Amino acid sequence: MGNTIKSGSGSISANTLISGDMSRRHFMERMLALGLTIPLASMSWTSQVRASTPKKGGTFRVGLSDSNTADTLDPGTAYSNFSIQSNQVFRSYLTEIKPDGVVGPDSAESWEPSKDAKIWRFRLYKGQQFHNGRPLTADDVVASLNHHRGASSTSGGKALLQDVEDIAADGQDTVVIRLAVGTADFPYILSDYHMAIMPADGKGGVDWASGIGAGPYKLANFQPGVKGEYQRFENYHRQTYFDAIQLFGINDVNARMNSLVAKEIDAVNAVDLKTVDMLSQMAGIKIVEIRSGTLVSMDMRCETAPFNNNDVRLALKYAMDRKEILEKIALGHASIGNDQPIGPTLPYYADLEQRAYDPDRAKFHLKKANMESLAVALSTSEAAYNGATDLAVLYQQSAAKAGIKVDVIREPADGYWSNVWGKKPFFMDHNGQRATPDMMFSTFNRRGGAWNPTGWDNDRFQTLLVQAKGELDQTKRAEMYREMQTMYREEGGQIVVFFTNIVDATQENVMHPDQMSSNWELDGGRAYQRWWFDT
Repeated sequence: MGNTIKSGSGSISANTLISGDMSRRHFMERMLALGLTIPLASMSWTSQVRASTPKKGGTFRVGLSDSNTADTLDPGTAYSNFSIQSNQVFRSYLTEIKPDGVVGPDSAESWEPSKDAKIWRFRLYKGQQFHNGRPLTADDVVASLNHHRGASSTSGGKALLQDVEDIAADGQDTVVIRLAVGTADFPYILSDYHMAIMPADGKGGVDWASGIGAGPYKLANFQPGVKGEYQRFENYHRQTYFDAIQLFGINDVNARMNSLVAKEIDAVNAVDLKTVDMLSQMAGIKIVEIRSGTLVSMDMRCETAPFNNNDVRLALKYAMDRKEILEKIALGHASIGNDQPIGPTLPYYADLEQRAYDPDRAKFHLKKANMESLAVALSTSEAAYNGATDLAVLYQQSAAKAGIKVDVIREPADGYWSNVWGKKPFFMDHNGQRATPDMMFSTFNRRGGAWNPTGWDNDRFQTLLVQAKGELDQTKRAEMYREMQTMYREEGGQIVVFFTNIVDATQENVMHPDQMSSNWELDGGRAYQRWWFDT
């Protein structure tokens, strides 16, 4: 993806020009070899270098799916795409996931672990400020991370910090974090969208309600689930390009696409897959698509009958025709799922035998559960995934051949994540990719975690979860994660349908690097500081 010079069978990435890896002479030689004349090659050089050089200016207007009027400015309770993206605009984090998938610095300039990875020291960039002019110090980082750790905390990031024993400031610019178990991925954990840095309130807590952050843009107006407006923060310690950002909550996919075509906005996430080909052929529109580990699933509450019987869960898994759904719903813009949440874009992905659609096998497991047939209600909404309702109907049809009656319940989009997700017995789910298997499993499957939507629990799994995160031998660690993925596939409460490609769309003057983060939509939520306008 991105800016590419193409001619015949050859192509040159515009980022090669940005990085200085190709001189003008070398470029001209390549273009002439591809059949261009000298004048055309020279024009191509000029236009590509111009387009590939980041420029400052303009208001970046973005239409977002999955907005919710229940959204707040508390990053601990962020769960909708609108609130996740908003936090990335106006707040900073200790670390970020870079376009190559590796953790890199944000507010932390550097970090180093002890030999056993139990103690981590993070050094902050000096001179950082909050949007009200107050210096950002280690005390603010300590309070911000502790915001997720209290006994009464309902933060979605609480499980990720469960192994933290102590967080302390060492002077103004250094934070020391002590863990109960060695955690090789700890800097990745601190990039999670919940872990935003907020001003300490001086009483052991943080001020999240004011919306004062230390990120690239200053919050000017926030209407939950509707609109967010942000102005460039001139004292931000890193590079940004846009003058201002405007986020619009547009849950209806047709309205979102129409706003893009009408040039009312500059970018959208979650393009309607039925219209990708049409949009890609429209003048002035660009499709931005990358593979990811973001998953679409059907989740079962494992403590609730009949889903507390693993044979019932297996019957429901075998009753899904994933290939048909991949073809008709994802239209090929996804990777097939296999009932465990670690996708092929993540490290330690275990390539297990693919579970195939098998109505007879589903009936076999129903009989083992002493059932001749089964009736279940499946809650769904377009808030979970654009096309979730059609997906549920297809599943209803394939499950019927296995003697399973699926009643599809269409839930309201607004309030879906607070009223349905993790609460109804059987529901559609959509989980964004985390950077590592430990983050995926610790967020959604750790015992006692606030975000365990299926309630599935297993002693061996929990033991491996702790052991794997502290294992520095990569071979042993891979074996542990393979066992966990196998166990989850056979016993877990998720029917993982597929791992979606991220499919965004922009106006043609929106520029971005060739390589982009796949952990969230819109370049991992960092488009606001990594992208720019050509004109």
